[in-house]
Amino acid sequence: MSTQETQDLTVRKSVVVDCSPEHAFDVFTERLETWWPFESHSPGDGLPVSATFEPRVGGRVYQTMAGGEEHEWATVLVWEPPARFVIDWHVNPTSPSTEVEVRFLPDGEGTRVELEHRGWERYGDEGADRHASYNSGWDIVLKPFIAAASR
Repeated sequence: MSTQETQDLTVRKSVVVDCSPEHAFDVFTERLETWWPFESHSPGDGLPVSATFEPRVGGRVYQTMAGGEEHEWATVLVWEPPARFVIDWHVNPTSPSTEVEVRFLPDGEGTRVELEHRGWERYGDEGADRHASYNSGWDIVLKPFIAAASR
């Protein structure tokens, strides 16, 4: 049995934002380009001019570059506003896809946002390294989201 088989390779993050679940869901999906840290977390060269999260099952999550080139990140698998969404994450088309689920739960006067990024076992021996990279990467991504949603 390999180390990977005994490890839980699911990235789990939970943050609380000072807003309603509806607002948090909208900021995460409809205003992606206003808070996502493209400088450090973006496929392709240069900064995109827009980012789109198509609000439906089968919809795409992608960024558009100044020249019109699109870089697809994901496909929407589950769309249940304002409670949750699930996407097939395939930022790098030459690597196996993974799955990201984000839930928006009432928490007192705010909203607890729970993110799970799973499927790293598809990477075989590289799964643990990819998991570790995304585990720290989601911290960087969620920090500006917290600020944007809590305004």
